[in-house]
Amino acid sequence: MTNKHSIQELYEWQALPLNVKILMTKRRIRDWVNYYGIDGVYVSFSGGKDSTVLLHMAREIFPDIKACFIDTGLEYPEIRQFIKTFDNVDIVKPRIGFKKVCEKYGFPLISKEVSERVYYAQKYLTWYMEQNSLERTNEPSDYGLCDLLGLRNHATRTQTERRKRVENIPSDVIQELIETGGKGTYKLRELYGAIDNNGKPSQFNYTKYRYLATAPFYVSNKCCDVMKKSPAKKYHKKTGRVPITAEMASESRLRAQNWLRHGCNMYEGKKQVSKPMSFWTEQDVLLYAKTYNVSLASVYGDIVTDFQAMGQLDGQMSIADYMTAAEKEEFELDRPLLKTTGCKRTGCILCGFGCHLEKGESRFERLKKTHPSAYKALDVVQNNGVTYRQAIDWINEHNGKGKIIRY
Repeated sequence: MTNKHSIQELYEWQALPLNVKILMTKRRIRDWVNYYGIDGVYVSFSGGKDSTVLLHMAREIFPDIKACFIDTGLEYPEIRQFIKTFDNVDIVKPRIGFKKVCEKYGFPLISKEVSERVYYAQKYLTWYMEQNSLERTNEPSDYGLCDLLGLRNHATRTQTERRKRVENIPSDVIQELIETGGKGTYKLRELYGAIDNNGKPSQFNYTKYRYLATAPFYVSNKCCDVMKKSPAKKYHKKTGRVPITAEMASESRLRAQNWLRHGCNMYEGKKQVSKPMSFWTEQDVLLYAKTYNVSLASVYGDIVTDFQAMGQLDGQMSIADYMTAAEKEEFELDRPLLKTTGCKRTGCILCGFGCHLEKGESRFERLKKTHPSAYKALDVVQNNGVTYRQAIDWINEHNGKGKIIRY
């Protein structure tokens, strides 16, 4: 499939002044509503700063546009209270909670892409050990092994017993699986670096996370599917409405690739979705909220100038040095760098995706100070008898770099 945009276009659009981005975003919202009708769309509203800005822009054009909030139970209490201050917002909930999701599938750690590879590699390794030591039957797996391989194993063994068998897999067994490249081994080979691009390291090489394949607990990307995507699909099926989201390409490589491929408004395919802020950055969101006096949830604190970050730029030559004051104002080159005094991000407070990359105070460290009762969930949520905290400890011990996840 040919990409709709180039990476150069993304960079150019991200560098546009905020006033231009606002016009472009409102145009995409208007096109979306004109195509599906006001009763055929909704704004996906999480209560976070990005979706709050999106809803503000959308309701400037269409005051009666519907919003939908997916109440996972993992939001900050301040976010849930904030949502209640808005009119015309539908609230939907997932069929099971975070505790059950972790028990059934595993913990959301490292990233969506990594956890997906680890999850299916773990399942394949479990199956391999089972089919070499037990008589295979036609009874289905009790935790969905068939969704990847279409295979069956002995259903009388508990998950704990299965995991114990996987913890000490010989290295020659792993190597055999990689070399044979049989059915269902793609995720495993990907995890162990056997998949490359014409002999060159692939962007999908996850070798540094191979240690997770034999962890005594499962790591999984299923949390978002069960707690967010599934309720959204159910809402779409019930109402017929299609979403407008505040996704931005700057948030991840995967989101950037999706924008390059499809652009902002996706009218075709299995999933119709509008992402009119795709070319925005976090600085754009903060500047919009500050400029137009958009109230954010109290958990963010205030929007202030980030003098420390600006100080790091002192002495660097830029195009602004050759512009007049009027030109600088037109292109917003003198605008300050902004930050929030409270949380930088909200979302699901127990999500571990990206927590190994955090600098300074981590999300779990902040949660311990601001919401100690929610923090206690680290010792309650389990998978295979291992608590969330113990899983983090195991990762910190086995990753080869020391303490990468702080709590």
